[in-house]
Amino acid sequence: MVKLKNNQPEIFFMKYSNFQTIDFSRNKRIVRLILMFSAITFMAGFTSCSGLIFGMYGMKKPKPVDEITIARYAGKYNIPPADLYIMDTSYVTWLLAKDTSLYKWEIHNHYQPLQALYYNQKGELVSFQVNCYAGGFPNLQWERDSIFTAFPPLEQTKVDSLMSLRKLLTFILPTANSKPIEVEGLDYFVVVQWNRFMGRQSKRLIRIVQQNSLLAEDVNVRIIYVNTDNNFAFATIEKK
Repeated sequence: MVKLKNNQPEIFFMKYSNFQTIDFSRNKRIVRLILMFSAITFMAGFTSCSGLIFGMYGMKKPKPVDEITIARYAGKYNIPPADLYIMDTSYVTWLLAKDTSLYKWEIHNHYQPLQALYYNQKGELVSFQVNCYAGGFPNLQWERDSIFTAFPPLEQTKVDSLMSLRKLLTFILPTANSKPIEVEGLDYFVVVQWNRFMGRQSKRLIRIVQQNSLLAEDVNVRIIYVNTDNNFAFATIEKK
């Protein structure tokens, strides 16, 4: 989750309110570890403790990646080459330039490492899945409360109008094998934001989104997968 201090974001992987998904009585050690983890900012770098907790979630340190590396991980995560894209780093610049007094929670949500955004044929955001509301340990529980039993998925967090599909597409860059993006004639357009450093959490989100799309009967849907590694890697470098 993002907390804003002096117009700069600090990202936490999980909200305290999401600890309710864990059986406290069964494993006090896990609870202590998660409480430690919630106090570590995502962009603060790796200490021995934070590295341990990140590892439990299958996460890695953010670092710059090239298109070849992105394509290699996309293959591991079952992303079709034609649907693979890269988020331009100007996305973060644009987002953080917004007035935090007006868009605090919009910035909070759209800055998270893992997202699945569902847009209707008008380009309006109608379902928004974000990592910091998923809860769970040692894996994020995207499917809790039966959210993914319908298409589009049920409400996990409130949708907003800050990031229309038209605006989001201005930040999305093609890779060598990307299919041109055409939204005409589609009933839904899904944008999955994923990255290498989130490891299996990225892979699990992608699988859940793909499985959920099978419920989209008699509607025309396209899913694209946008890598965001460099957005977080460069933010980490600049903060050092």
